[in-house]
Amino acid sequence: MFDTILLRSFVTVAQEGSFTRAAMRLHLTQSAVSAHLRRLEEQAGAPLVMRTTRSLSLTPDGEVLLGYARAILALNRDARARLHRRMSDGLVRIGLSDDFAQPRVMERLHAFGLRQPNLTIDLTIGIPATLLPAMDRGELDFVMAGRCHDERPGRALWREPLVWATASWLTIDLTLPLPLAVFPEPCPYREAALAALAQAGIDYRIAVVCPSSGGVHAAVQAGLGITPMPKSRVDGVLAIAGDSAGLPALPDVEFALFGAPSSTALADELCEAARRDLA
Repeated sequence: MFDTILLRSFVTVAQEGSFTRAAMRLHLTQSAVSAHLRRLEEQAGAPLVMRTTRSLSLTPDGEVLLGYARAILALNRDARARLHRRMSDGLVRIGLSDDFAQPRVMERLHAFGLRQPNLTIDLTIGIPATLLPAMDRGELDFVMAGRCHDERPGRALWREPLVWATASWLTIDLTLPLPLAVFPEPCPYREAALAALAQAGIDYRIAVVCPSSGGVHAAVQAGLGITPMPKSRVDGVLAIAGDSAGLPALPDVEFALFGAPSSTALADELCEAARRDLA
């Protein structure tokens, strides 16, 4: 029996023609996608892709498996969609990105649940790197998280600037490698920050890696590093490093609702509540 997670990685690699682009689309590291392909080749008992330094193509066995893989994944989606049609009268499992898991957001989600008397809401707080794969595995119905690029289809909720947050007393010295406090990979804020620094030719070092916004906030407050952060999350304890610090501009972050396309009515209501109450 083929693992659907491995099949999804295989189909995405075939569609993108690149391990790097497939990894970005799946919110995985390139090494994880490569490991998925190796495991699938072990299950298939045959090579599935031919790699060179400049191109990637499917072997004849890979071409055969690709058709089956697409069919298996389509049946899996259909089965999930059929079950999710009853979601409005039962349980909805929402993954909430840790970086905006604030009391106000919790209150609004609770109010949304009160307006749906037949609905029970289960909330999981984490980072997109774990929430989105959990949704792909069918463990979550929706994920509310931020993104800097349109890697995955989602319903846009609102946008805001991504800024450099620092301790208010810290002096940034770009003659030394810039210390960063970041979430683990893959993280859209981390990727945007590293890309901006590389383009600006600014040397940096990863000083702190933490899977919670509270830990990143504490590290920045202590002066262990600076971090890319949505502007609304910069409180009175931290400060925004302005243009005078010599740091490159960061892209906007778009908060979006990701979820099962079959749950259209419920997704519409969640989006409406989020745009009205949270933006």
